[in-house]
Amino acid sequence: MLLDASKSSLLIVDIQERLLPAMAEGNSVVARTRVMQAAAQELGLPVTISEQYPKGLGRTVSDIASNDAKVFEKLSFSCWRDEGMRGHFISLHEAGRPQVIIAGIEAHVCVLQTAIDFAQAGFATYVVQDAVASRKQASVELALNRMNASGVSVINTEMAVFELLERAGSPAFKTLSALIR
Repeated sequence: MLLDASKSSLLIVDIQERLLPAMAEGNSVVARTRVMQAAAQELGLPVTISEQYPKGLGRTVSDIASNDAKVFEKLSFSCWRDEGMRGHFISLHEAGRPQVIIAGIEAHVCVLQTAIDFAQAGFATYVVQDAVASRKQASVELALNRMNASGVSVINTEMAVFELLERAGSPAFKTLSALIR
């Protein structure tokens, strides 16, 4: 199934101050996540940000933090297992947004558990491969394989942006395609 901007939301998982520096490819993940945020803003997708135990891991990094996003603190590794987030996403689903696009860290822990739980709950779940990271690249690869085997669609930033756009020639296309290059 292709992404549809009118049916999608963006979830950014735990890209936090004290966690990000330990990630392999952390700067690239921030850059790709910022492209996904720009697409969400341009196309009207709701954005949700999770923060895993912010007292210990810090807040969302400033490059990703957004006044337009709904931010949830959590202790559960899976966003779905946090009562507040689960209710938030059920509301989005009921409002006609059954697709969730996920970026964040760590791929093999919070992103993996979140994505599999969302897929099992009936969401069309998409993980943006070049917008996720772990401490070790091998953990990312293992996690993406496991997510794919569990019914999660593994995509990249370019796939997501162009699926959400659907067509060329619009002002949104000009803005977002310039970010892909």
